[in-house]
Amino acid sequence: MKQILASGQIQLTKSLGQNFLHDQNQLRRIADGAELSKSDKVLEIGPGLGPLTELLIERAGEVLAIEKDRRLVDFLEKRYANTAGFTLLHQDALEYIRREPQDWSSWKLVANLPYSVASPILVDLAQSKGCPRMMVVTLQLEVARRLVAQTDDDDYGVLSLLIQLYYEPQGHFKIPSDCFFPAPDVDSACVVLKRREQPLLTSELNDAFARLVKLALSQRRKMMLKLLKQNWPVEKLTAAFEELQLSPQIRAEKVSLEQFVRLTQILDGSSTT
Repeated sequence: MKQILASGQIQLTKSLGQNFLHDQNQLRRIADGAELSKSDKVLEIGPGLGPLTELLIERAGEVLAIEKDRRLVDFLEKRYANTAGFTLLHQDALEYIRREPQDWSSWKLVANLPYSVASPILVDLAQSKGCPRMMVVTLQLEVARRLVAQTDDDDYGVLSLLIQLYYEPQGHFKIPSDCFFPAPDVDSACVVLKRREQPLLTSELNDAFARLVKLALSQRRKMMLKLLKQNWPVEKLTAAFEELQLSPQIRAEKVSLEQFVRLTQILDGSSTT
């Protein structure tokens, strides 16, 4: 990879945040985390020069890679010409996911995500009609911590709740910056997320859950009850807080995922679990 970049065949584009993971041990750890077999279909976003792609093709039955940079697409087309089970799209992945929604429920996402769009890509896929059954992704360490954060952690917030409504974090590991070329200025980590076997909410309430947690955490220093009064009658909120044994003075970062789920059910007209 370094030879290809040093030769001048491909000039990195800073605006695309192109930092390529080249360490084979870390690449294998990522592939191992996805627990791949030949029956698996894998979505890879941002394949770059293809070092992870190579492992995915070896281990999975079908690989769909989406790359935004035309130069990298040309390189990958030559590298993997006539490779069985491999499809390459020249697309902006976030735009593609939003423009052409599809059922990803039988797929696994395994990718070194472009850091600038990692969070919206994960949220959009999680909230899609059929979300991937597993997501194994490399991203900024601070984002990784938010994905796995629990109640009252400093990193616990909207992203934690939007992802964990659908996924259970299975762990994460740090990847040193010198495993990338060029080395990024930020630390990185790989996170393993496994789709919940049973949804916590009916699909009809997913949008309501998102609105609730975004409003509740919009001003972290304020009491959640005061923030929610913008959208719901105080009497309904008071009754809901009493049922969940939540203090009227509680702040949103101390409210668990399960409590947010139940609050959504109560406030949006469904009292059944």
